Amino acid sequence: MRAPIAAISAHVQALNYPYNAAIMASKKPLIGFIGQGWIGRAYADNYEERGYEVIRYSLEKPWVKNKDKIKECDIVFIAVWTPTTPNGFDISVVESVLPLIGKGKIAVLKSTIVPGTTQMLQKKFPDVVLLYGPEFLSVSTHIHDAAHPFVNLVGMSVEDSKHYLAAEKVMKTLPKAPYSTICKSVEAEIFKYTHNASGYTQVILFNLMYDLAQKLGANWDVVNAAVKHDPLISNRYSNPLHKSGRGAGGGCFIKDMSALRRHYKKHVPEDKFGLKVFEAMEAKNIDLLVSTNKDLDLLEGVYGAEVVKKAQKATKAKKR
Repeated sequence: MRAPIAAISAHVQALNYPYNAAIMASKKPLIGFIGQGWIGRAYADNYEERGYEVIRYSLEKPWVKNKDKIKECDIVFIAVWTPTTPNGFDISVVESVLPLIGKGKIAVLKSTIVPGTTQMLQKKFPDVVLLYGPEFLSVSTHIHDAAHPFVNLVGMSVEDSKHYLAAEKVMKTLPKAPYSTICKSVEAEIFKYTHNASGYTQVILFNLMYDLAQKLGANWDVVNAAVKHDPLISNRYSNPLHKSGRGAGGGCFIKDMSALRRHYKKHVPEDKFGLKVFEAMEAKNIDLLVSTNKDLDLLEGVYGAEVVKKAQKATKAKKR
């Protein structure tokens, strides 16, 4: 059995590593980024603003030339697409870029991945030190979010001194947050899905209460004003008429909830009622999105064209 994280931390501190500490204090690590979408670019920009030398690689023209330079980086953050399709969760893009990391270097996965993935990938790519550091950026505020995290989690794929030292090294480079901790990678992965699933659940609940208010002649603005003054209710998604329509849309909610439901079914198959909760929320969300023509392309990418067509037929039937 591996030692608990607290014991590993105490062991590392007892060893004192004076030589390594001197090196880390005298020179900032060279930072690499694989993936320069809005998430990867926001983080890379933030590191440069804080005085780090950054090497960026992605398929876009300005950075594609840096592919072979990534192996020189001490810490490489990976922020690439991890889609969910009708066939399930797809980790292939992450797997395709991990060979670019230099031997013995640190790779930090930022992409949303189902719990247990970092541990699996570490076994598959033993020449790198693999960690998981979830991101929590919103599209509209991603630059601010990258610079002002509410939490920093660095998850170790293996509970040993090597991974703990790597996690400490990464943590020291991150922008300060109100709460920071080193944990198991699976714990960080579960927290990321808890964060996204919580938002998804709130969207569904507020839409249900909105519909009930409409049926009973209640003014949702009055209800919502009270919600916003209730310290026990998260009100971020309390407006059901959100952006371009209703329902939990965008690039994360739809794919992540589908992946989570599949993952839950795989690992907790005996919980039939729990699975029904996931399935019911997904069905309701599909109905909300389709009824307002919101993010149908994303919906089709996750569930397939037939599921969307079936939902559209059901929506038309309800309106008759």
